[in-house]
Amino acid sequence: MRDSPSASVLKPLVVASKCSERLVVRADAHHEIQDPTMTDHSLSPVAAKNSGLAKCPTGVKGFDEITEGGIPRNRITLLSGGTGTGKTLLGIDFLIGGATKYDEPGVFMSFEESDDELFADVASLNFDLQRLVADKKILLDYVVLERRDMQSDGEFNLEGLFVRLELAIDSIGAKRVVMDSIDSLFAGVTDVGILRLEIKRLFRWLKNKNVTTLITGETTQGTYTRHGLEAYISDCIIFVDNRVQDQISTRRMRVIKYRGSNHGTNEYPFVIDKNGLSVIPITSAGLDHPGSSERLSTGIPSLSALFNGGGYTRGSTVLVSGTAGTGKTSLAAAFAVESCNRGERCVFLSYEESPGQLIENMRSIGFDLAPLIKNGLLLIVSTRPSFFGLEMHLLDLYKMLDEFKPQAVIIDPLTSLIAQGNELEVQSMLTRMIDALKSQGITGFFTSLVSSTKPNDTSGEIGVSSLIDTWIVARELEESEGRKRIRGLYIVKSRGMGHSSDVHKLVMSDSGITLIPMDADATAGAKQKSKIGKASANPEA
Repeated sequence: MRDSPSASVLKPLVVASKCSERLVVRADAHHEIQDPTMTDHSLSPVAAKNSGLAKCPTGVKGFDEITEGGIPRNRITLLSGGTGTGKTLLGIDFLIGGATKYDEPGVFMSFEESDDELFADVASLNFDLQRLVADKKILLDYVVLERRDMQSDGEFNLEGLFVRLELAIDSIGAKRVVMDSIDSLFAGVTDVGILRLEIKRLFRWLKNKNVTTLITGETTQGTYTRHGLEAYISDCIIFVDNRVQDQISTRRMRVIKYRGSNHGTNEYPFVIDKNGLSVIPITSAGLDHPGSSERLSTGIPSLSALFNGGGYTRGSTVLVSGTAGTGKTSLAAAFAVESCNRGERCVFLSYEESPGQLIENMRSIGFDLAPLIKNGLLLIVSTRPSFFGLEMHLLDLYKMLDEFKPQAVIIDPLTSLIAQGNELEVQSMLTRMIDALKSQGITGFFTSLVSSTKPNDTSGEIGVSSLIDTWIVARELEESEGRKRIRGLYIVKSRGMGHSSDVHKLVMSDSGITLIPMDADATAGAKQKSKIGKASANPEA
């Protein structure tokens, strides 16, 4: 689509004005449009003082954090990825965020899907795309491309596209544009020279219109688009992919380049659910958590007494690790009941028991969870860890924190998540999970299952012990010369407060949980044996 040698401008007339009709271009002497590359508009706005490059916030959760504010305003961003990686959805999410959060209307120009198909694509999401289109906040423009439509005087020609796109932008005062996809637009161009000139011409035209543009492209081997030229002249490149490892699918995102701006350089997992696309960056794990000296009761008076402050620190993290059957879930339930009795909300994430099973089991030791659930103070969520990947588990937690607003969160057991990724992925997810709780002053209570074949009871802490403030170990003990097994408990550490390091006997009964010092228990047993011995020696006594 080069300019004619005899004239610097072309004179096309766009017959197709409706979004669902074909794009048709023909020469007409009465309709002259200046070459958009000859205009003298500013290519980018002046950035705010001390803010660097002007950014356009996308409204996509987490994405603006890794890009330090969004994509470059009034410039071109290339979104590259394979099939099923979420490119189209991210584009729609970008426009919806602009229309609903920043009062920036947008145009979605599609070369592959009609309006009805796009409506169907987002029907399962909480996107009211049809209302935004009706309110002229978003304009959908479906362009059916045919080879003859993009020819003028035998050469490839984009003038009709410029006219149509300009009409769409001006009709709603659009500030954002999404083109999906550039591979379809230039699919019929085989001349590399023409292709390079026309891509540069399109990008320059979009910049001169002062719109923030997101263009999607399909990856091929070794290139970020089918033609491989768009990446060089784009101001920002975002790469997305979808990987399957150990039968678990994970979508990931990476910012390849960002001219004039710092940005996160890692790969960031992201998820797609009914609320759209959400990125949970690793960099969100910071060390700016608020401190607190307030103490919270453990729900077990004899356990609280082992801490000099009388319990756990508010906003801290507590880990109870041990082998199966040592009372870890019972200790968690005691803390949940105590939290609710204070009038505070608590979320109990159970990866091994259903809510009904958990309620019945805890009732046997005096903890009635049902009334707390009915009063809206306790939320029990049970799911199998293998149902989805680590990022979806983390996203679900974020949503619960936002919607339920708990003061305490219990995860039982934390070790159930280990099989859902490699060690680095699990530790990264747990780090972000713990930081999400600490940053909001939420007390986290986790249990960790230790295999009975492990050499010691502290070997199952899954690499997060440095993030844990209070660490309790529950273990099996033997008494009566190995003829009887009992439960024991001791505190490994508790930051910021003194605590007992003695081993205590953990006794569960219909009335609850009690801790008895092992020395006191042995002394009481010796006294009882002494009384029995004296009674046997003196029957009259």
